[in-house]
Amino acid sequence: MAVEHTPTLMERLTEARGSLRASERKVAQLVADNPAFVMNGTMAAVAEAAGVSEPTVMRFCTGLGYSGFQQFKIVLAQSLALGIPATLSGIDRDDTVPDIATKVFDHTISSLDRVRRFLDQSRVEEAVDAILAATSMDLVGLGASALIALDAEQKAPLFGIPCSAPTDPHQQYMAATMARPGTVTLVISNIGRTQSVNEVARMARANGATVIAISGDETPVLEHADIPLVVKTIEDTDTFTPTVSRLAGLVVIDVLATAVALRRGAEHLERLSAMKEGLARFRRAGE
Repeated sequence: MAVEHTPTLMERLTEARGSLRASERKVAQLVADNPAFVMNGTMAAVAEAAGVSEPTVMRFCTGLGYSGFQQFKIVLAQSLALGIPATLSGIDRDDTVPDIATKVFDHTISSLDRVRRFLDQSRVEEAVDAILAATSMDLVGLGASALIALDAEQKAPLFGIPCSAPTDPHQQYMAATMARPGTVTLVISNIGRTQSVNEVARMARANGATVIAISGDETPVLEHADIPLVVKTIEDTDTFTPTVSRLAGLVVIDVLATAVALRRGAEHLERLSAMKEGLARFRRAGE
């Protein structure tokens, strides 16, 4: 079940970008380049700076769902006060390296904030409980999602159970056919339509495993999941392949691993601390 939330200014601008008129895109670009000026300026000043008419500025604001220019400025001010970039400005061919860095960081920060607000925390609780009750965990992903699965495998000491992240689809399928009650199969697929991943999730569930699925939206892989986790980012894959969905998946894995480790109690945390200290000594042994 998705968590309902009011779209942020960032999300509304992103969703409306393709439908904006050329004149309205000039206003959007001004908001991206100089949000403080727009927040403090009059409609006339904004119109002049963007090279458009005042009615265009008003149409831009109402087209995003706001009652007018003043409400748009209030929401913009709230976004800036929270430290969240107000808009996603597309990367242009003429951008300098500092421009690109700013836009990529702004995109990432805003997108991770969206994940945080959208994530169904009750489902996260269910996932934590399932891992606590499990005897082992299989981690499944292909491509970029495989990197998230491998990171989760590295956190096996936090989870406190054996974790396996085979990268070969045949090995993933074999693990699914051998799954039993007590196994958690954590499936990661941002697009959620990869045939082999969906088949692995289906097979694991048919054999009694508890399937947790992390996906970027209400995708087909969630149909095979006992516990669906929708990790909804702001993606733009027309030209570039962003890492935002990977970062979001890694953060969700961190949330699960940290929550499980804490719920396992003081003895488990003491063993983790001893492991960390031993690892530090092991690293220094060759110095």
